[in-house]
Amino acid sequence: MAFLTGAIDQNTKFEQGDFRGMVPWFTPENRPGNLALVAVVKEWARRKEATPAQIALAWLLAQEPWIVPIPGTTKMPHLLDNIGAVAVRFIPDEVRELNAALLRTPVHGARLPAMVLSLSGVEAPAKQQK
Repeated sequence: MAFLTGAIDQNTKFEQGDFRGMVPWFTPENRPGNLALVAVVKEWARRKEATPAQIALAWLLAQEPWIVPIPGTTKMPHLLDNIGAVAVRFIPDEVRELNAALLRTPVHGARLPAMVLSLSGVEAPAKQQK
């Protein structure tokens, strides 16, 4: 939904009919807290000389060998950016460092509106703290 790319900030206004206007992550009360996640991703993008989108995808690829991100896009520049994620590598210490930073940065609000979540029936259970 373009959030981790940095395309959305505190001043972004969603046009009528834009699904993101209904997403709890993007409400005025949740957005400031969630922008802290974007700041973490942008910092790693700077460190790795990559784009925020590439960091998000490369982070997923670094988690487990059976995790395969399936990014969606309708624009060729975004597709090319996404493909560039395979060139971003994280060593194990970096994965631990990034995961720790993400754990310190809570997500505010649900990822989808309640009515959409109720229809899916596929929500993963909350991750247990170790």
